[in-house]
Amino acid sequence: MLKPALPLGVFFLMASAIPAHAGGPQWSTTELQFELGKLKTPKFAGGGSQWTPIITGQHASGWSWGDLFMFADVLKGGESEETNFNHWDVYTEAYADFSSSKLLKIKYGGPLSDIGIVAGVNYDHDARVLKLLPGIRLAWNVPGFAFLNTDITAYIDASKGVRDGEHFAPKESNSFMGDANFASKSFEIARQFFDIEGHVEYLGKRHNQFGEPVSWSVLAQPQLRWDAGNAFFGKRNKLFLGTEYQLWINKLGEKNTDESVFQALAVVRF
Repeated sequence: MLKPALPLGVFFLMASAIPAHAGGPQWSTTELQFELGKLKTPKFAGGGSQWTPIITGQHASGWSWGDLFMFADVLKGGESEETNFNHWDVYTEAYADFSSSKLLKIKYGGPLSDIGIVAGVNYDHDARVLKLLPGIRLAWNVPGFAFLNTDITAYIDASKGVRDGEHFAPKESNSFMGDANFASKSFEIARQFFDIEGHVEYLGKRHNQFGEPVSWSVLAQPQLRWDAGNAFFGKRNKLFLGTEYQLWINKLGEKNTDESVFQALAVVRF
């Protein structure tokens, strides 16, 4: 059984060790998030829905060559012995963006601030899914946003797929992904500070190793955060409370399995 302490401990060790091997970041943010919502289980994994707590370690940093983003989700899902869907599962993503404005000293104008080469990896422990995502990033200058990026990548399956006696996810054909990721600048309402951040992604259709179609999907995960640390303790950008809205059309590639749910959110920033 996989427990949260191990993967999150490894995550924070990796996040803290990066500066020692790369000359130090220009900026760095590391967070621990907790979410709770009633999430759907796709029909291929048994169907239904259940309250699912998720603990997330998240790190973002800027470097002389570009920037780095990674997170690790630990989630406690179903108890089903048949599907074991998300039962102490760990899901991770990591992306490195190699910036042309930093590496090649290119200066962009107007709404476009940068073009970069993105190298991404997605991994799910329970299903043994491994995806590689090479592509390009367009960074935009938009008033009111701390950042707004558009990523267009390949979606290459490097998984081993279903094997005899093992209940792993089927291997899939390759496809593509489009993702818009963003964070607003903090804004003030009635002397309280808020921000909005998250992403919206589109995955193209594909087929699994048995020749069955896997549908396109859209996943949106915007977060609304209230700076509770400032309100309670007078310390900005340390403790946030709020909600994450998850809209997932054709969840995990299952056609007509759609999810629309608000999750409670608490964030501690280090």
